Amino acid sequence: MPYATTDGGVKLSYQVRGDGPALVLLQGQANDHRWWDPVRDDFAASHLTVTLDWRGTGDSDKPDEPYTTRGFATDVVTVLDALGIGRAHVYGTSMGGRVAQWLAADHPGRVGGLVIGCSSPGGAHGVERSNEVRRSLAQRDRAAAERALLELMYTPAWLAAHPGPHHTTGDPGMPAHARRRHLAASAGHDAWDALPSITAPTLVVHGTDDVFNPAANAPLLAGRIPGAELRLIEGARHAYFEEFREIASPMVLEFLATA
Repeated sequence: MPYATTDGGVKLSYQVRGDGPALVLLQGQANDHRWWDPVRDDFAASHLTVTLDWRGTGDSDKPDEPYTTRGFATDVVTVLDALGIGRAHVYGTSMGGRVAQWLAADHPGRVGGLVIGCSSPGGAHGVERSNEVRRSLAQRDRAAAERALLELMYTPAWLAAHPGPHHTTGDPGMPAHARRRHLAASAGHDAWDALPSITAPTLVVHGTDDVFNPAANAPLLAGRIPGAELRLIEGARHAYFEEFREIASPMVLEFLATA
């Protein structure tokens, strides 16, 4: 298992598959690289795909110290440096999309094409999920809360045909402190002031039926990033990239081919 080590001594596990232009795939909060397993081959057929386990997840170190989305972006650069990759396309979903915003804003020379999926600018300008959604995830009945999360990620019809296991509902091996640190990092994200400085060609993608990270965030991002394109996938929930892969993957690949 290859690792990259940050200046602070944190070991980051990373994975590489495929051949071609480099493409970094960034997953959601409290998830490791397996988030991408169902669709990774769509991209590895034409790209050198790079994933990493966020600090706190998978085989990466799990220090009990503050995490931030901006810090995660620096971790991505550490992995690119270890691989000798100067510039790469970046596709970030959910919290990974928040990290991708900082990566493009703080390290413009490292980002080719940028794709931000089911994400938010955060802060005062971001559209938060409703109290109803929050209550559904905070149920004391753990099985009911897990089911609620799954139905925020996928449509009931898709879940009936795909009983799992699912790799988008969190890394089960995460210690409690790392889960708290990830939650704080995502909740503390606010890139609003930095978004206009992004120069990478950008595509913003969102499912129209996403209430976990409300779809209203997509036009906010697209309107704030110069020249960004906006594509909405009708009927899709938060895990649009998996359930609607036959639409989403070709859409992303077509965009990156011209970025």
